[in-house]
Amino acid sequence: MSLWERYVVSNLVACACATKPIRKQREKVVPLAEGRVLELGCGAGDNFSYYDPDKVERLFALEPSEAMLQKARHAAGALGYGNRIDFLQAGAEAMPLDDKSVDTAVITFVLCTIPDWKGALTEVRRVLKPGGKVLFSEHGLAPDEGVAKWQRRIEPVWKTFAGGCHLTRDTGAMFRECGFELKDAETMYLPSTPKIAGFVSWGAAVPA
Repeated sequence: MSLWERYVVSNLVACACATKPIRKQREKVVPLAEGRVLELGCGAGDNFSYYDPDKVERLFALEPSEAMLQKARHAAGALGYGNRIDFLQAGAEAMPLDDKSVDTAVITFVLCTIPDWKGALTEVRRVLKPGGKVLFSEHGLAPDEGVAKWQRRIEPVWKTFAGGCHLTRDTGAMFRECGFELKDAETMYLPSTPKIAGFVSWGAAVPA
């Protein structure tokens, strides 16, 4: 990891992921997690305070970035259930978890960044127990062509300054392509957020 990625990009991403509109999205899905929970790309631990400790048996916090994991471990220290968090420094494309070992997978604002998103969602299917589910909230390709046009134009530069974040990934299509069915999915533009980065979808997904 370069100094730019370690000290600049990680802090920029951490700040962007902690804005009020993003926090509101986290509040919609994270408290629904239960049982043995896998979080993809835990980042700086922004989701930790939204989990319901009475529902979470174990939390597997997966994150490839050492700099982000340091922030996440610090965040966990202030939690009453921090001793139930296992930190896994690994990419989502190769998870160090057994088959059918997870009740809930939580994916919030990371599918835009994971290089091999197909591999990641395939791994999620592998580790989910029968009857397991994915809770997600993601930003991505806008339905309005005027906005989508600017997303495509800006994305090459955007990725450089946003840790590899893509603006044009279609969350629903990605889940369906990997064999998931969406449940109660909703979409909107986030308030107080540029439309190129503010079209979000959220809900649940289950293996079809």
